[in-house]
Amino acid sequence: MLAVVKATPAAGAEVREVAVPGFGATDVLVRVKVASVCGTDLHIYKWDQWAQGRIHPPLIPGHEFCGHVAAVGREVTTVKEGDFVSAEMHVACGKCFQCRTGEQHICQNVRIIGVDADGAFAEYVVIPESNIWKLDSSIPEEYASILDPLGNAVHTVLAGEIAGRTIAVTGCGPIGLFSIAVARACGATKVFAIEVNQHRRKIAEQMKADFVLDPAQQDVFSIVMDHTGGAGVDVVAEMAGKTEAIRLGFRILRRGGRMSMLGIPSRPVELNLADDIIFKGAVVQGINGRLMYKTWYQMTSLVAAGKLDLHPVITDRMPMKSFSQGMKRLQSGEASKILLYPNGTKASRP
Repeated sequence: MLAVVKATPAAGAEVREVAVPGFGATDVLVRVKVASVCGTDLHIYKWDQWAQGRIHPPLIPGHEFCGHVAAVGREVTTVKEGDFVSAEMHVACGKCFQCRTGEQHICQNVRIIGVDADGAFAEYVVIPESNIWKLDSSIPEEYASILDPLGNAVHTVLAGEIAGRTIAVTGCGPIGLFSIAVARACGATKVFAIEVNQHRRKIAEQMKADFVLDPAQQDVFSIVMDHTGGAGVDVVAEMAGKTEAIRLGFRILRRGGRMSMLGIPSRPVELNLADDIIFKGAVVQGINGRLMYKTWYQMTSLVAAGKLDLHPVITDRMPMKSFSQGMKRLQSGEASKILLYPNGTKASRP
């Protein structure tokens, strides 16, 4: 089969023929229809400090995809050949304290397919049956391939009350952009999108954020206060992971508001805990992945009901053999979500 392979501990990756993977009694072999590129894949491609400490080549990356079941292990009962599926790529151990108390999404021993094991940038990928997510055929393939990052947005936005609330999204990468759509679909009254990148701001406008703000050029604090009666926003969805964005998020958060943080800083961040959190009575949440499997039910219901328009976020579609071209597009800052097609086409699902 054709696959993207991180063959050596160095920058880059190659597209080459490899053997179709074998699978066990409780596994599902999926023929990949569409795979989506994530920022994590760019880290692996560039072989940055994070990748050097986590990735063990050779590896087939890729953790966002959809496809059809090609074969199943002898003990698999919930899906059959031909079923349309995606998957939760965080494989929990099922044995640690978190797993045994309903918090599998923060499993102490989690392994991620596409990071710790061969993933979906290939014609076939092996998924444990426990992690397979069967999809309705009405869900578009493009949307089915981005459920993993969409789930991050759903988890973040719906980690507290959102209907009738104001929300600021700090950082409009793909997950931040998805958060705009989720917040609007779930009843947020005003959505502020805060982003320094012009390309991303344009997409935020297409996602119908009420206010799209450039913190490098505009007084975001004053604008937010003017449009919230001087109180600040009810919710901040922090997606940037940048010190300046995090500090701004706490500044514009109202007293008693909710700060849900998904963005990952590359270094420690200093905050004024007294003014930003303690005296404000702020609720601060760390958001990691998706709730297994509450978030999956929520987001597939939203997608199936036609509540989310995600197409503006999908900027590039290309054959998997052009993977390196996709990495260059991401590094340029002019691409958002890139879809890869193993068979080199965008043909509809049969």
